[in-house]
Amino acid sequence: MPQKKIVPYQDTWLYRIRHSCAHVMAQAVLEMFPEGKLGIGPPIEDGFYYDFDLPRPLTPEDLERIEARMREIIAGDHPFIRREVTPEEARTLFKDQPYKLELIEDILQRGTDEYGNPLPPGQRPVLTTYRHDTFEDLCRGPHVERTGQIHPGAFKLLHVAGAYWRGDERRPMLQRIYGTAWETPEQLEQYLWRLEEAKKRDHRRLGRELDLFSFHEVAPGAPFWHPKGMVIFRELERLWREEHDRRGYQEISTPILVHRKLWEQSGHWEHYKENMFLLEVEGQEFSLKPMNCPESTIIYRSRLRSYRDLPLRLNEIGRLHRFERSGTLHGMLRVRQITMDDAHIYCRPDQILEEIDGVLDLIYSFYSIFDFEPEFFLSTKPPKAMGDPKLWEIAEEALRQALERRGIEYGLKEGEGAFYGPKIDVQVKDAIGRDWQLATVQLDFQMPERFGLEYMDRDGTPKRPVMIHRAIFGSFERFIGILTEHYAGAFPVWLAPVQVVVIPITDRHVPYAQEVGAKLRAAGLRVEVDDGSERMQAKIRDAQLQKVPYMLIVGDREQAAGTVAVRLRTGEDLGAMSLEAFLGRAMEAIRSRRGL
Repeated sequence: MPQKKIVPYQDTWLYRIRHSCAHVMAQAVLEMFPEGKLGIGPPIEDGFYYDFDLPRPLTPEDLERIEARMREIIAGDHPFIRREVTPEEARTLFKDQPYKLELIEDILQRGTDEYGNPLPPGQRPVLTTYRHDTFEDLCRGPHVERTGQIHPGAFKLLHVAGAYWRGDERRPMLQRIYGTAWETPEQLEQYLWRLEEAKKRDHRRLGRELDLFSFHEVAPGAPFWHPKGMVIFRELERLWREEHDRRGYQEISTPILVHRKLWEQSGHWEHYKENMFLLEVEGQEFSLKPMNCPESTIIYRSRLRSYRDLPLRLNEIGRLHRFERSGTLHGMLRVRQITMDDAHIYCRPDQILEEIDGVLDLIYSFYSIFDFEPEFFLSTKPPKAMGDPKLWEIAEEALRQALERRGIEYGLKEGEGAFYGPKIDVQVKDAIGRDWQLATVQLDFQMPERFGLEYMDRDGTPKRPVMIHRAIFGSFERFIGILTEHYAGAFPVWLAPVQVVVIPITDRHVPYAQEVGAKLRAAGLRVEVDDGSERMQAKIRDAQLQKVPYMLIVGDREQAAGTVAVRLRTGEDLGAMSLEAFLGRAMEAIRSRRGL
């Protein structure tokens, strides 16, 4: 069977190591600052953190001292001891820790865990602590058995950041110490290399340096696209439309400002309201749309549909707005204004497998262009789902069959579906091995039910269509951010904002350079002629820093022969060639959407 077992992160040994490291770090910090107050300290992807309320800001030297003390604690090989405590015992134990006292009351009264997250349905609140050496913390675990099971050379404290208590900007600002921990020093070394490489590839820095996009405080979480960035955006749009037109999709556009009654009918008002921007207009409540799906049902209902009309594939490049807290915003990867590459397929039940198969084919086709190898996961019914459980079972089984029919190996993510339907999530690895979730395919029986969608079947009776939600890029913003880091700003020729820079060796070669540039532009290339006063080598270096794929050097010999000397941004010198030969090479790279 193609399904592969996915071990939840919290069930892994690495999770236990990182969770235990967070406790060991907290002990070391409290020994350094006995008056310090503890926030929370969970494992996270690739590491852990702990929040502290301390009498002064931490310094890099403090982190070194904390690390050294952590190694001493680890060497002590202290056991981690779990115990259940009564509310009275917990309040006494943490009487000097106000943040812990708040969490205790949340666990008891509101049914959360020690981090403030809601408990799963049916799970009763239980107060537990873990103790090692002299340190005891409110915690559900799990941990390693003894501190000595943490390798002293396989963890590192990374940096300190500010973090509002419980992510609320109205609450105190705490100091968050981030760290990472692994099973072996070699794994740590590899991770630290990836961190350094990621800094070099940071899309926010490259976005500034390459003049692609920027952000401004007047519109937090919304990018300002510069002309060069819009080239990339438009090329991706062009690819997107070509592929969708070829597959029988029909493009639509729906309003950004929508009355609350639509969101109430779709279920978003109940399940997603906290992520929506709400506005009052003439005494009525509206929202900037966070999703395109409910609006597409308006178009479906605009006329009577027959079984012959299905499948109806409606695609939309829709501008969405989602309220993300300011502390979670992260360049293009977490924004408030999103351009979604969306589509909604309305089909008959007997067409489900064929339509999902078509979407999977589209995913493979798109991702191969960027040398991404997709990895698939089936995400099932979440705790707070809407609709008939039987329809959920049917939807999950249909997605499972679609994956297995193609022989696709997939992982299972229990409870991580959308509130209105299960989904297939698709991840890829970038050039330095980081995982990114991109495409999603969601099968939805609920929305057609809530909106009363129908088609007339062969026998003349009304039937309910099925709705498939899907996105390939996820969003243009996030996808371009990921591509910027994947390529380290050196985009393939077809995406490069400037594809060619023509560099005259001296001023007397400028007219010929302009002539070459004009011919290349006429052929459809994006060209700049660097006719500035700098020396040739400086111009070549500038073009390389701007990641321009081709540099064409022209001097006396090239002008006399009607040729160009071709250099690649990699530094490779291809020598002299005719303009026609260069054009053939460049146009083939663009046509095939491959490399240089």
